[in-house]
Order: sequence, then structure tokens, then C-alpha cells
Amino acid sequence: MGIALLALGLVLIVEGLVYALAPSLVEDLLAALRQLSHENRRLVGFAALTLGVVLVWLAAALGALG
Repeated sequence: MGIALLALGLVLIVEGLVYALAPSLVEDLLAALRQLSHENRRLVGFAALTLGVVLVWLAAALGALG
């Protein structure tokens, strides 16, 4: 449970920083996403998911998760 809370906290920190420091960038990103087809958005989502899993696996392999 603690790792899930840590992960959620880190996601919220990153998301909050993006909105606080570059709100116009978020609008540009959303506009770019609207131009993509649903299939391409799905591929972007799977790519982000895969990258996230790889980063968590790498952190665990390096001993960051205890």
C-alpha cells in the first residue's frame, strides 16, 4: 500500500508541476492529442504504460523499492 501511495504522490507532483509551470504547454499537448486518431492515442497510451513499467522495473532492479 505504501508503494502505491508513493507512486500516486509522485504522479501528482509531476502533473502539478506541469500545470503550475507550463499551463499553455498542456493546452498545446491537448490540442495535438485531439488531432490524433483514437488508435494513435491508444498507441501513445500503451507506449507510456510500457515506459512506466520499464522504469518501475529498473528502479526495483537498482534497489530503489527496498
